[in-house]
Amino acid sequence: MGPKKVTLQELSAIFKELGKGSERSIGNYLYKGLRVQISQYKASGTERYMRLYNNRREAGLCIRCGKKVTKKNPHTGKPYRLCEFHRHLTDRNK
Repeated sequence: MGPKKVTLQELSAIFKELGKGSERSIGNYLYKGLRVQISQYKASGTERYMRLYNNRREAGLCIRCGKKVTKKNPHTGKPYRLCEFHRHLTDRNK
């Protein structure tokens, strides 16, 4: 998914949201061939990975591939972190 193309009005609305401190303005935008990247953090590789991990985990998706996790951990009642395929891969490596 590439940057979202925006108009000048949309870009100014994004900057207003940014001034309010809203996280909705975070993202990549394309305005007249210029890529505007708005990030809350300096966004090192580790920070980007952790945000992706947390977002996938909260949505019930596999943290490695993004596939919907169907089985739940019987002890916690929450979905597993990994899909069946990646759980088997991890178990085999142990």
